Amino acid sequence: MKYPKEYLDEIKTRLKVSSVVSKVVTLKKRGKEFVGLSPFKNEKTPSFTVNDDKEFYHCFATSEHGNIFDFVMKTQNLRFGEAVKYLANIAGMQPYMFTKQDEEREKKWKEYLSIYNEYVDFYHNEILKNEKYSNARDYLKNRSLGKEEVKKFKIGFIEKNPSYFDKLKKKFSENTLLESGLFYFDEKKNTYVERFRGRLIFPIKNISGQPIALGGRIIENLDYLAKYINSPETNFFKKGSNLYNLDLARKLSNKLDHIFLVEGYMDVVGLSKNGIENVVANLGTSLTDKQILALNQFFEDIIICFDGDESGYKAALRAAENSIKELKPEKQISFLFLPDKEDPDSFVNKNGKNYFLDFTKHNKLSIHQFIFGHYKKQTKNNPSSMAIFEKKLRSIANTIKDNFIKKYVLEYFLEKIEELTPLSNQNTNKYLIKKTKSLESTKKFYNESQGITGVELKEFSLLYLLLNNLSLFQSNIHLVENIKLFTEINKQIFNSVIYKLKSNDHIDVENLNLDKQLLDKINKFAPIKHILKNKPKNENQAIELLDDISKDLFNYDLELRIQELESKFSKDLSETTFNELKELKNERKTN
Repeated sequence: MKYPKEYLDEIKTRLKVSSVVSKVVTLKKRGKEFVGLSPFKNEKTPSFTVNDDKEFYHCFATSEHGNIFDFVMKTQNLRFGEAVKYLANIAGMQPYMFTKQDEEREKKWKEYLSIYNEYVDFYHNEILKNEKYSNARDYLKNRSLGKEEVKKFKIGFIEKNPSYFDKLKKKFSENTLLESGLFYFDEKKNTYVERFRGRLIFPIKNISGQPIALGGRIIENLDYLAKYINSPETNFFKKGSNLYNLDLARKLSNKLDHIFLVEGYMDVVGLSKNGIENVVANLGTSLTDKQILALNQFFEDIIICFDGDESGYKAALRAAENSIKELKPEKQISFLFLPDKEDPDSFVNKNGKNYFLDFTKHNKLSIHQFIFGHYKKQTKNNPSSMAIFEKKLRSIANTIKDNFIKKYVLEYFLEKIEELTPLSNQNTNKYLIKKTKSLESTKKFYNESQGITGVELKEFSLLYLLLNNLSLFQSNIHLVENIKLFTEINKQIFNSVIYKLKSNDHIDVENLNLDKQLLDKINKFAPIKHILKNKPKNENQAIELLDDISKDLFNYDLELRIQELESKFSKDLSETTFNELKELKNERKTN
């Protein structure tokens, strides 16, 4: 018994060769291909290549070559039928059982496709050629869409009183036409009605590029009609399993690692017209597991970009809570919020491709950042509210299926909550309080220094101490040479002083050749001078003060590195980043 060609093609379309092969072979990207060590021979130099565009693998060491079915059969020692079942399961498809029901379903599927192809082709040609449809063409023109976009997405238009049902019933039964969802029976008028009459139609295609449903948009401002409608669910179309434009967008996955997920058909068409073609739309429903899994087959980062209004925000929140459970170590889900009253179509038409991509780069949020930020805004600063906040975040984290991601997302949530509750991290606050106290106790001496940062003041104190104890630190150079400064001009002065100290020549402030204005600034604003004022020179005291300053600068550097890693971890959720972050936080606790 032979599998239907359409069934096998569907599996191949849904699965990239690299995603199947990578379950057995560690692959590395090299140009348009992937390379790895051959699974058919022991080797040290990679001779095995995978090409997703051409849908094959090739081993130069053994001359093994084939598609995903061949690979699974050879590496797992399976027969063809077993390989098909294995791959169909990975692709999220029902197994083909060769029963009479399967054969009947296959026959109906071919009829279903024939109806949709004829229907879409007819109304697509009408909008291109029928002079009566000038109102639809004018509408598209006003939306900045021309013939190129109409052809690419096979957009059509159905007049208000169509009669295409009569033509189709000559080839297909009335029951089959009703099952397609394109028509319904009006019992009052005792007639069959075209569901999308008076609307632009956007063919919704399956991943292989075959039309299986429609989206329809009115072109007149009629309050009593819904702006958009979709085909009803049928035996061959499930809204939660399909995405508009995935058939075209998936072909870009070898060039781009991210995909934009938007709300509407016009958003997809508008972005595509402006050169952003890696975009899909969900079909008027909440984002589903199956839609996330379909996108994960092809892309590393799903960027969800809904309209910049309240309903768009609520839809994004639902999408976040529904999709976070599918988060995986090698995948990302991000959110992009546009300015109020903007949608992706209007925003890109107004600002252009480069601005849109730059806006994305600087404004997208990872899914856990978005969720945390949302519920933080709902939280009041009292124990009861904080307890509800933490309980909610724990419950969201616990929905994540992957145990590694679950662990790190929960860790991220708890770390961020800890930052909101100061008493839970006394070591950090001890350091912060110390800095505040230092500034408060000396602020009357440098009211002019409002534009100077705390770390600059600490550096001024270090330089002041060095310049007033040159001989002491020349003989104890090891105490100062590895201290890290952060302000560029202060670093230059410090390095110049250290260089002179290491020369072993007798030095004083005069022969350091430092800028007088800089010296005046250090002498004026260094807080430490008030500690040393009117006290005799004491070498032990100078070394103790140096130790305090160097520790404060070290802790400042530690905080910067922790912030940098937290930012990195919030984006990549990498185990390596997490472990580095944990080490730094442990180091912070010991200081």
